[in-house]
Amino acid sequence: MVISRRDAALALDISMEMAQRHGIPSRLSQGELNELQDNPPQWLVQSRANRTGKRPVWVHLSCVVCGYTEAARPKKWWPEFTYVFCGHHRNSEVPGILPGEVRSEYEGIGSRFVGVVDVPAPKAGH
Repeated sequence: MVISRRDAALALDISMEMAQRHGIPSRLSQGELNELQDNPPQWLVQSRANRTGKRPVWVHLSCVVCGYTEAARPKKWWPEFTYVFCGHHRNSEVPGILPGEVRSEYEGIGSRFVGVVDVPAPKAGH
């Protein structure tokens, strides 16, 4: 089985830039990927040791309507989404907002998604 550099970066939990910088080829075999996972080179060991755990390298986005999924690099400005949906879906297909909550929508998430954040509405007089 042949794996792309992007899929290898996902499996190793590293950025595409890091994969390219450290010579991971554009295509590699499952055996080569297994070898990297089982016997990581020093740069990969160091990268994992330097992680602060604050923000993941990759996130998996899945449309709440149709189930389309993709892996994406999270942006610093992304809030914690209640869910995401493909931008081509109609509003009637998306789950409704619960009473007492307010909704914010963020376009441009991944290649096709709209991110939704539902939070409790502020109390009157606050």
